[in-house]
Amino acid sequence: MAPQFSLPRKVFPLPFSRLISSSAANHQATPSRPSIGSPARIHKLIAAQSDPLLAKEIFEVASSLRPNLPLHPSSLHSVILKLARAGHLSAASALLRRLPSPSPALLSSVFLAFSRHRRPDLALSAFRRILSSPSSSSPPRPKLFRRLLSALAAHRSSLPVALSLLKSSASFGVPDSVRAHNVLIYAFARSGNVAVAYSLFNRIFTVGLAPDVTSYRILMQALCRKSQVGTANDLLDDMLNKGYVPDSLTYTTLLNSLCRNKRLHEAYKMLCRMKVRGCNPDIIHYNTVIVGFCREGRLLDACKVIEDMPDNGCLPNLVSYTTLIHGLCLRGLYDQGHGYLEVMVGKGLIPHFSVFHALAKGFCSVGKVDEACRVLETMLTKGVAPHVETWDLLVAGICDDDREKLEDCVRKVVNEEEWRRSTRIIQVGCGLEGYSTRRSGTGTRNGLEGYMTRRSRTGARNGY
Repeated sequence: MAPQFSLPRKVFPLPFSRLISSSAANHQATPSRPSIGSPARIHKLIAAQSDPLLAKEIFEVASSLRPNLPLHPSSLHSVILKLARAGHLSAASALLRRLPSPSPALLSSVFLAFSRHRRPDLALSAFRRILSSPSSSSPPRPKLFRRLLSALAAHRSSLPVALSLLKSSASFGVPDSVRAHNVLIYAFARSGNVAVAYSLFNRIFTVGLAPDVTSYRILMQALCRKSQVGTANDLLDDMLNKGYVPDSLTYTTLLNSLCRNKRLHEAYKMLCRMKVRGCNPDIIHYNTVIVGFCREGRLLDACKVIEDMPDNGCLPNLVSYTTLIHGLCLRGLYDQGHGYLEVMVGKGLIPHFSVFHALAKGFCSVGKVDEACRVLETMLTKGVAPHVETWDLLVAGICDDDREKLEDCVRKVVNEEEWRRSTRIIQVGCGLEGYSTRRSGTGTRNGLEGYMTRRSRTGARNGY
C-alpha cells in the first residue's frame, strides 16, 4: 500500500487588525500573559513605522484592545506628527482634538507642518480651540504664540490675521514682546509693505518696549530694498545714539545699498568708521566696497582699499584680487593688473582661468606679447588649463612677432607631460595650421606647421 502524503495548507496573510485580534484571542486563553504588548513597546512600534496611516491603525487597534489601560501620550504625539508632516492634515487635526491639553512642543511642530502644507488656518483653529478649552488654565506660552505668528506670516493672505492676533495678544494672556513684533516686521517687509513694517516698529515704543538690533536691521534691509538709503542711515544714527552696536549683517546691507546707489564716498566713510563704532569690518565689507569702486571705474580707490586691509587686520582673499584685476583690465591697466596677479599667486591664491585670459588678451591687444607669454607661463606653472581662445590669441600674436619663439613655446608645451594632460594641444595645432596656411597662402606644411600637425596626430593616437 502506497504511503499517503498530505499537502501543506496555504497560509494567507491577514490584515494587521485581524492579526492583532486573533493574537489577543489566543492570549486570553492564558490569563497569565498580557493581551498585547506594554505601552512602551507599542510606542516603539508606532515610532518605527514610516507609513503614517499604518502607525495610525496600530494606535487605534491597540487602543481598542486595552480600553481600561490607556497608551502612553507620546504614542499619540508620534502619530499626529507623522500624519501632519506627511500631509494628512484632516486626520492629524482629528487626533489633535482628542488631546485635552497638547504640549507646546507638539503644537509648535504641528503649526509648522500646517504652514508648510499651506494650511495656516488649521493652526489658527487649533490655537483658538486651546484657548476656549476648559482644561487650559494657563495662558499660551510666548514661544508658542510666536510660532503661530510665523506660521501665519509665511503666507501673504494670512498677514492681516496675524497682525490682528498680535494687537489682541494681551486679551488671551500673552504679553507684548519685541520678538513677536520682529516676526511680523520681517513678514511685512519681505512682502514689500514697508509702511506697515515701519508702523509695527513704532508700535514697539508705544507698548513700552525698546527695539533690539534685529528690529533695526530688518527695517533697514526693507528700506534699502526700496532704495531709501537715507532713511536707513537715519535709523543707523538713531541706533547708535541709543547705545546699540550694529551687527555685521546690518553694515553689509547698508554698504551694499550705498554702493549700488553710487554713493561710494559715504560707503567708504562708513567702512572706515565701523571699527570705531564697535564692529570690526570683515572680508565681506571690504569686498563690497571694492566691487562698488570697480563697478564705477574708481580703480585707484579700490587699490587703496586693498592696500589698507592688512593694516586693519583683514587680508584680501581670492574675490578681492579677482575683482580688482578684472576692473583694471576693463580700464586697460594691464601692467597694474599683472602686478596684483603676481602678488596674488605669491600668497598661494590661484585665480580662475578667466583672470589669466583677461590679462593675456589685454597684453596681446596692445602688442605686449612677451607679457602675455609670462602670464601663460604662470598659468601653466600653477596647473591652470588655458582656454582654447587663450591659445589662439597667443599663437596669432607670436606669429606676427617671432616665429622661432612660437616654436620653442609649443615644443615646451608638447613635451611637458603635466601641461599636455591639461591642454587641448590638438585644437591648438589645428588652429595654428589654419593660421599659418592663411599667412603663407600655400598648402605646404613645413617647419613649425608640419611639426604641430605631426604632434597633433601623435597626440590623437595616444589619447591626448
